[in-house]
Amino acid sequence: MTDSADLLARLERLESRLAVLEARTTPSAPLAGPKEVFWALERLERDAPEGAVLFSGHVRLPTGEHWAWQEGQDTPALLNADWQGAAPALAALGHPLRLAVLRAVLNGRQTTQDLQGQPDLGGAGKLYHHLRELQAAGWLTLEGRGRYVVPAQKVIPLLVILRASGGVAAPDVDEWQSVDAGRD
Repeated sequence: MTDSADLLARLERLESRLAVLEARTTPSAPLAGPKEVFWALERLERDAPEGAVLFSGHVRLPTGEHWAWQEGQDTPALLNADWQGAAPALAALGHPLRLAVLRAVLNGRQTTQDLQGQPDLGGAGKLYHHLRELQAAGWLTLEGRGRYVVPAQKVIPLLVILRASGGVAAPDVDEWQSVDAGRD
């Protein structure tokens, strides 16, 4: 028989998953016009006055796939969470060759043969090592016929992490993408 603490934990996980699903189906606000630079921030402050973090995006990959994702977390819960669980996923992204593998996969080079044909991805031994590391951390999955993919729920978070690192920026970054609101 399930005790009440276990039942409560299961209910909280279900509510969290439902919130993510609902967020994906909620129509998003249009991109900001010149006078609406903080449109997302203003709505977030209104909806979560205690503070929250939100990331979202939609991506059309060269493979033809289109992914849209939105996820948020209130600040108190995020600050009080155990951050140690993030270490394996972040560590897996900490190697230049793994980042090159992920970029190659997102750009359509998804089979081992395709990846081995890329000169910047090293030899077969190194490649297999890094593929295993990325799979273990959840950044890659192996689908039928030896095809690697970045799971749908990881595409937008991966791009957000890369952009948030400060080490990746498109040459034509629009002003609305990087606005510093400062402190109160």
